[in-house]
Amino acid sequence: MKVVVDAYGGDNAPLEIVEGVKLALDANKDLKIVLCGKQEALKNLIVGYEEKIEIVDADEIILNEDHPTQAIRHKKNSSLVKAYDVLKDREDVIGLVSAGSTGAVLAGAIMKIGRIHGISRPALAPILPTKENSDVIIIDSGANIDCKPTNLLHFALMGSAYYSIIYKNDNPRVALLNNGTEEGKGNELVKESYELLKNAPINFIGNKEGRDFMSGDIDVLVTDGFAGNALLKGTEGAVSAVLSILKKSIKSHFLSKIGYIFMRKTFKEIKGRIDIINKHGGSPLLGCKKLVVKNHGSCKRKNIKASIEQTIVLYENQLNKKIEEALKNLTVEEQNA
Repeated sequence: MKVVVDAYGGDNAPLEIVEGVKLALDANKDLKIVLCGKQEALKNLIVGYEEKIEIVDADEIILNEDHPTQAIRHKKNSSLVKAYDVLKDREDVIGLVSAGSTGAVLAGAIMKIGRIHGISRPALAPILPTKENSDVIIIDSGANIDCKPTNLLHFALMGSAYYSIIYKNDNPRVALLNNGTEEGKGNELVKESYELLKNAPINFIGNKEGRDFMSGDIDVLVTDGFAGNALLKGTEGAVSAVLSILKKSIKSHFLSKIGYIFMRKTFKEIKGRIDIINKHGGSPLLGCKKLVVKNHGSCKRKNIKASIEQTIVLYENQLNKKIEEALKNLTVEEQNA
């Protein structure tokens, strides 16, 4: 079993990427990795792992400033394009992991790999913690800014399939992000999507507002990429601000410092719940013919390890087959919506 990794994607490439690969190899004895990037530099970083790591030379890097489609077309010797070539051409490679430009990862997936038959658009599906002992999947979180109702229907099916694998729950609760909970409220996209979702072969629980998505009452939150990305980034910013305020407050008072000593275990548990990406990895780009996992640009070795292992779990549990089966359960009207 092999996973191809873009060694030069992300802010901390290539060192943190390679160290994450090593962690994954240490934990998974039957795993092998294909690393794409500057060969001579990578050779020095994989000492001791030569039998488990294959290097594909790529001397170009796709930057965040590059136009995604043009970069995929013209930077053919980039680490990301080479990784997609490996994923496309080799049957023994089950998936791709990259912390590179989100736009380029999405463009490469569509142009190089293609969509599962019947899926209108691939979608990013990050996982966030809730206030209960559970997590919630947001789909889409930025891959598709302008959507149609059929896209949101497919997002719901793919999100349900993904959740069922990660959490061993075949009946996840699916909600539609809206500015109110009442049926018939919202813009035209939401109202038309609601009609499709309530008749789809999923456990649809209706509309939910942004304040509800971390309540623990939702397993999969369906939305267009614009609203989903705004919700995700807003949540990340809010959590970061609260933690910063809490840290400053603790340091500013003597009694708070004493209290922290007794609360250290609790704070560690909270940090573990918030640090969800090191537990589950990156955001899979659901709907592609082969598995693609997109990491946060600032990710480090633990996240790379988790993303590689996430790819293995999704492959072994036949995520794409589950999505294909869900599509077959749609009515003719829903398939042609």
